Formats: sequence, structure tokens, C-alpha cells
Amino acid sequence: MTATTTLPVPPVPSARRRWTVLAVCCLSMFLVGLDTSIVNVGLPAIGRGLDVGTRGLEWIVDAYTLVLAGLLISSGALADRFGRRRMFQCGLVLFGAASLLCALAPSAAVLVAGRALQGVGASMLSPVALAIVVNTMPDPRERAQAIGVWASVFGLSTAVGPVTGGALLTWLDWRALFWINTPLVVAALLLSAVFVPESRAGGARRLDLPGQLLLTAGLVVAVGVLIEGPHIGWTSPAALAGYAGAAVAAAGFVRVESRRREPLMDLGLFGRPVFSGAVVGAVAVFVALNMTLLLNTLYLQHTRGWTPLAAGVATLPLAVGATVCAPWSGRMVGRRGSRLPLLLAGGFITAGGLCMVRLTPHTSVLLLLVAYALIGVGFGFANAPITNTAVGGLPPARAGVAGAITSTARQLGAAVGIALAGGLVTGAGPTGLAHASRPGWILVVGCGVLLFLVARVSAPKKADPVSRQASWSPAGP
Repeated sequence: MTATTTLPVPPVPSARRRWTVLAVCCLSMFLVGLDTSIVNVGLPAIGRGLDVGTRGLEWIVDAYTLVLAGLLISSGALADRFGRRRMFQCGLVLFGAASLLCALAPSAAVLVAGRALQGVGASMLSPVALAIVVNTMPDPRERAQAIGVWASVFGLSTAVGPVTGGALLTWLDWRALFWINTPLVVAALLLSAVFVPESRAGGARRLDLPGQLLLTAGLVVAVGVLIEGPHIGWTSPAALAGYAGAAVAAAGFVRVESRRREPLMDLGLFGRPVFSGAVVGAVAVFVALNMTLLLNTLYLQHTRGWTPLAAGVATLPLAVGATVCAPWSGRMVGRRGSRLPLLLAGGFITAGGLCMVRLTPHTSVLLLLVAYALIGVGFGFANAPITNTAVGGLPPARAGVAGAITSTARQLGAAVGIALAGGLVTGAGPTGLAHASRPGWILVVGCGVLLFLVARVSAPKKADPVSRQASWSPAGP
């Protein structure tokens, strides 16, 4: 394929340059992950500060994840066409401005709007930065290791987020949870201008506006019904209309995408078991993770009476497990393929969920920490094989779209996990919250079991053949 960009094709960068680019791009992943985990631990404080109940808190979290999920693929395609570094920097500016709006929000409605705007900015960061990394790493084994490092950054942000958020809530207030994004955005902007090369894909696709609108509408309506269902009734006219709306949007999306020459999402990819398995696995992993984080926050602060800082520190075993195991998983993927780390991920997540299925207001703290550590280890093992498999399923020139599809699945899982967790504990008092959350932990177990099925369709002993064809070229092949 002939590149259509006017940018000159530079030589392959040195190893130091490649890993410097990875570090800069990982900063954006840290920013996106930090914003999720730091807000999670601050939800009770936000609820008190703005007089918001559980339903409003769910929207504060999911406004971010839903917009992020809905726009990721278009952002990846636009970055492939107009320049990945340019899109990356635009995303940083928008994310920073939205963070300031959240910090100054006078009401819950303004905060939800600010969180949605943050989601727009974040949609330009995660898949675009991953595309930059994939196009910078010419060797499949090195790329798998880099993706392992990339995945470990989310674990690190999970570790820093709750603890930092707890400290800020102890000494300041919930608005500081958003002010902290400012120095990170400024640092990422400066570093990207110096170190990150511009790159585009040859023959990048046009924007699929009908597909984009249908995808976003379907996601918002489906998750909205999950959030509002406990309040409006699952069989109420409004809920039934929501079910119908989500189904119509999904059917319309499939119809539109199957007829477009350049669809937002190539539905034919889902006919490949390896690719579709990676997408299902991404949803399952992030349902389990976000359900764990929200149920943990509400249980420890409402039922056990812990401070935000103590609740944040309790998540350290989860975050440490994810941070340590993610790069290890990346090395395993590069040497042996995706199956073994996925089996380990399924086993650890299942074991962690089983520790919590009989949660009570007096469950041993040691058991809680063990459960969080097991889930964190499972999360760390899962990310690299899922990401590498999905990215390897598309040509390198479409790396932005490949990363966006995986990231969309992650954020969909996050939104569903938050909505389901909030729905389970809505209306439960401090003493009843532990019992009300038990179905959520059973679902975490189910997500772990699902990863065993995903592992069965993964390449058994080596990386996907498609991924071996990648070569570095900022303009695509």
C-alpha cells in the first residue's frame, strides 16, 4: 500500500528513542487511569459535597467511561488520518480543560458534563498513544514487552490513585482530585512535543458519522437503563423503552456498518475467534476490576467506617499485583503467546472473587487484602495478552483503530461494572451493603471463568501470525 501522507519517512529510531516514546505515551495512560481510580475513592465525599445519591455518583463515573468508549474508535481513525501526535496533544489540552471544569463544578450536573468532556479528551489519548507505541516498536517480541509495560502503567495508576485521592481528601477536599491533573497534562504536552514523532496511516479511513452516532446512542441507552433500572423499575414503561432503544441502535449499527465501504468498525473482524475473544476478555476483565473498586470503596467507607485514605491504602495489594504482573505477562506473551497468561488471569480473578462471595460487615481484613491482591494479579496477567492479540489482528497502519477497539471494550466493561455495582447496593444501608454486594462478587467470579474460555481460542504457543508482519513506519506500510 502506498502512503498518502506528505511527511518524510524517518529511519527506524534507536532503542533509547523507542523506549523514551513509550515512556511519554505511558504518561497519558497513567493520566487516564489515575482519573478513574482517584475519583472512585472520592465518591462518598463528592456525594456529601454536592448532595448526590448513589445514582448520581454512578453517572459521575459513567459519564466519563461512556463518552470515552463511544469515541475511541473515531479518535483512533482520525489520528491515523490527521496525525497521531497532533490528536494526542489535542486530547491532552481538552482533558486538562475539562479537569478544571470538574474542579470548579458548582453542581452535580456540571460535574457530570465536565466528566463527559474529560471522556472526549481521554478518547484521544489511550488508543492514539498505543498506536504510536505499536508503530515505534518494529519487533513483535519487543512490542509485546512494551505492551506489558503499557499495561503495568494502569496498575501503577491504580496504586497511586486511591492513596493519593485519600490523602487529598484528608487534607483538602474532593475538588483537589481534579486539580492534580494539571501538572501531569503540562508535563505530557511538553514531553510529547520534544520526543514523540508525528505519524499517520496510509489510506486512512473517512469518519463514519452514522456509525458513530448509533454506537454512542446504544452504549448510553444500555448503560443508562442499568443505572436507572433500580429506581424506575425493570419492567416500567421507561425501562422497556430503553431496552427497545438499545436494541434498535444495535441493529441499526450492524446494518449501517455492514453496508459502508469504510465502516467505523469492521464487523468481519469479529468472525475471527482470536479477535472476538480478545474483545470479550477485555469487557470481562474491566467489569471485574471496576465492580471490585466501587464495591470496595462503598463497603470500606460506609460499612466499615474507614477514612478515604485507609480505603485507598487497602487497594495497594490489588495495584501492586497488577503493576508487578503486567510486564511479566508481556514477556510471557512475547515468548509463548497469549494462552498461559490468560489462564493465570482467569484463575487469580476467580480465586479473588470467591474470597468475597460471603462478605459480611465483619469479614477479616486479611481476607479482604488477599482477595484484592488475587484480583490485581489476575488483572495484571490479563491486559498484555488481550491487547497484543487485538492489535495483532489488524495491519500496523490501522493501529489506532486496533487499539481503539480494545479500549472501547475496556471502557464498556468499566461502565457496565460501575452500573451493576451501583445498582446492587442502591438503597442498602451500612449494615446491609455487604450482603447486597454478594451477587457482584459472584459476577467477578464469572468474569474470571470467562477468561478460561477466552484462553481456549487464543494462539497456544506463539504470538498471532498477523502481529509478526508489523514493521515500523510512521506513515503506515
